Amino acid sequence: MPVRDEAERIAGELAELRHAIHREPEIGLDLPKTQRKVLDVLDGLPLEISTGRALSSVTAVLRGGRPGPVVLLRGDMDALPVTEETRLPYASAVPGVMHACGHDLHTAMLAGAARLLCARQPDLPGTVIFMFQPGEEGCAGARHMIGEGVLDAAGERPVAAYALHVSSNKLPCGVFSTRPGPMLAAADQIRVTVHGRSGHASQPHQAADPIPAACEMVLALQTLVTRKFDVFDPVVITVGSFHAGTTDNVIPGEARFLATARSYSASSRTALADLVPRLVRDIAGAHGLTAEAEYAAEYPVTVNDADEAAFAVQVIADAFGPGRGVTAKNPITGAEDFSFVLDEVPGAFVMLGACPPGRDPEAAPTSHSAVAIFDDAALPEGTALYAELALRRLARG
Repeated sequence: MPVRDEAERIAGELAELRHAIHREPEIGLDLPKTQRKVLDVLDGLPLEISTGRALSSVTAVLRGGRPGPVVLLRGDMDALPVTEETRLPYASAVPGVMHACGHDLHTAMLAGAARLLCARQPDLPGTVIFMFQPGEEGCAGARHMIGEGVLDAAGERPVAAYALHVSSNKLPCGVFSTRPGPMLAAADQIRVTVHGRSGHASQPHQAADPIPAACEMVLALQTLVTRKFDVFDPVVITVGSFHAGTTDNVIPGEARFLATARSYSASSRTALADLVPRLVRDIAGAHGLTAEAEYAAEYPVTVNDADEAAFAVQVIADAFGPGRGVTAKNPITGAEDFSFVLDEVPGAFVMLGACPPGRDPEAAPTSHSAVAIFDDAALPEGTALYAELALRRLARG
């Protein structure tokens, strides 16, 4: 039976698992309830299973009955600190926590792929590592799992690694998208504290006001983007948090702001780490103030290997037919910690549309929204692609 047909046969069970995970979302690196659900659904399959030491990860290794290479499939499991407003029958029962980025689907799809591939274990020409990962949302869970040995779990490094990510908008349900080269941006954090001298607001000359200097920094960062970086190697800096003072008639002693920096090349990322702190300190000095500027590297650029991206596109065309895969024109400005895996192993990150019927993909709420909805119909499609990528890549040797 074709893999897609097998995935469709278990679609109901995939939805049940997805709904159970969705009702009990967990944040960060410690996901004991989600981990338990994954372990329960994998129980009885011919897998070598281990769990993380510093995080609630699950690594499952399927050794095929025939010799061959190793392939890694990754699904992230964590939720977001969002209060769900979808009114779905399986909506989050945990106040302030929601699977608003579709990781519940990723977990269910990867578990489904494990089941399909285990059924083919005697004829499988190689080994598959299933990487069930906590902490994608800001906790660098992939980096933690690499540190705990996920890439060496089969005894040798994978020849390729693949990850899927559903989208609540932009792509129609069931349509896949990827591209060679940069797929998602690097994401770094800029933390700035400007130190002044507090005083009465009616006598600013007797104080050292940090607010005008901090405001100047915010604007200067935008000028930095347009004057120091190639327009064809884009950079984005957005200040998302700015805090200073407590009332109208007091000049505060300090002002603080946080910003995110997005880039698509190692050279631009290195330049940002050098130029941003220097700019902040220079502006502070021009105002007779001091400033602390920390450029904190978080997630690298997610770079798809050109050959593996082309392979994924071909697998989509062969397994799902024409029109089911598109090549993304531009990278996504979001970031992904699967980038840490792709820094070590060639592979591809693939998007999968999960916009519900009746919603316009162009107008539908984005992921991370309290009203984002991901259609269960995407579950068997993602399950089948995970399995097809592993089967065909192992067969290729």
